[in-house]
Amino acid sequence: MLSIEEIKLLIEKLEKVKKEDFQKLIDSNLEILKDIELTVDANNKEMINRLDKTLDWFRKDLDQKKMMPTIGEITQRQIQTKIFQFARTNIYNSLEIGPGNGMFSKEFRAWRLNYFLDVLKATEKRIRKKFNPKHQKYLKFYLTRNTECSNIPQNSCNLVFSWDTFVFFTQQHVQQYLHDIKRVLIPGGYCFIQYADCHYDQELDLAKRGYWNYNTKTAMEKMIKAEGYEVVEMNQFSPGASYAIFRKPGKQNPVEYKVSEITLD
Repeated sequence: MLSIEEIKLLIEKLEKVKKEDFQKLIDSNLEILKDIELTVDANNKEMINRLDKTLDWFRKDLDQKKMMPTIGEITQRQIQTKIFQFARTNIYNSLEIGPGNGMFSKEFRAWRLNYFLDVLKATEKRIRKKFNPKHQKYLKFYLTRNTECSNIPQNSCNLVFSWDTFVFFTQQHVQQYLHDIKRVLIPGGYCFIQYADCHYDQELDLAKRGYWNYNTKTAMEKMIKAEGYEVVEMNQFSPGASYAIFRKPGKQNPVEYKVSEITLD
């Protein structure tokens, strides 16, 4: 039996390949699949709510990743290289959403202030240990409930970064975050985040198991554009490492990101 994730993916693929010769066939199958999708979604609302990650779940997940990191060295270096491309000014601030164990947090030292947003209070102590005493005054930590960036000043950051966080969000939560991130970014500011692209088998499998939440490149691009962003780059470093870089319209940001080719390893 098809999972709800596989049904959603099939609907998306059928909508993409519509041709006149197959119009009736595709439309009829789409209607059947969409009816099934609605029925399954309705019946599983309670289960979906139960799958929302708790604070205790995130604590245990971080403890496990501290012992067994899920990001390989090559992918880690590729992500760091991307971050460096935005670090050409110290007059604006950075925001990292869901820094976790702080794998990339030290990469933001080139920015004026480093904002960190997380659901776990213990994150602050974990991240501060990675910085020397002189840099402590530039670190600002805030707690959030799901999708709030309300504590971060408006038009204060030229980069918002998040890795291994948005993959756990429903599409509704992703959309809400994208809306509030736009308030935080300066005109011309960038966002660089990982998301789940279930067009790939590995990422689909993680969603089917309930570890990640279902998303696709098509859906993510649609949400980004719906919030008025300009899509700059959507790619994958390696299986399980899909990302999107997008930009808030405007010319205030002195940094201009250049799209670069990536070798998948």
